[in-house]
Amino acid sequence: MSSARTSRTPLPGIGVRYDLTTRERRNLSVVAHRDGSRTLSAYRSDDPDACALSVRLTGQEAEALVDALKPTHHSPTLLSTTELGLVAERIELSGTSHWNGRLLGDTRMRTETGVSIVAVLRRAEAIPSPGPGFRLAGGDTLIVIGTREGVDAAAAAILGRE
Repeated sequence: MSSARTSRTPLPGIGVRYDLTTRERRNLSVVAHRDGSRTLSAYRSDDPDACALSVRLTGQEAEALVDALKPTHHSPTLLSTTELGLVAERIELSGTSHWNGRLLGDTRMRTETGVSIVAVLRRAEAIPSPGPGFRLAGGDTLIVIGTREGVDAAAAAILGRE
């Protein structure tokens, strides 16, 4: 059996079109519009140029569809898992968090949970390897790495103190 074939075509002023030909030789396409919406199209098997279905999805609807297509063990915040049992996740820091405006070192995250904060995403900026003197702010996204248990404890420590 052959594998799926994919291609990508830039659509100036519109976005990007992704085409997929399945192993059953069915043709699907997704147009990723610049406004975040998506158009999913499926083509007739007897005429690959004739569209049998076209659905316009909002960005949120497209994300819901992607989540539905992922394996059941997927966590929406999970970035990766290694054979060593480590996970990397995103933890959002709310504006009402106890840690808003406090120093990263004050969280004692590594000492208390064994989890390392490897980066902070703030607005359009990524701050890699923030030190203990880094001041947290509401809206930050913390990129953390550790064991599943440690990451869960870190999320509870960050999200649980408001």
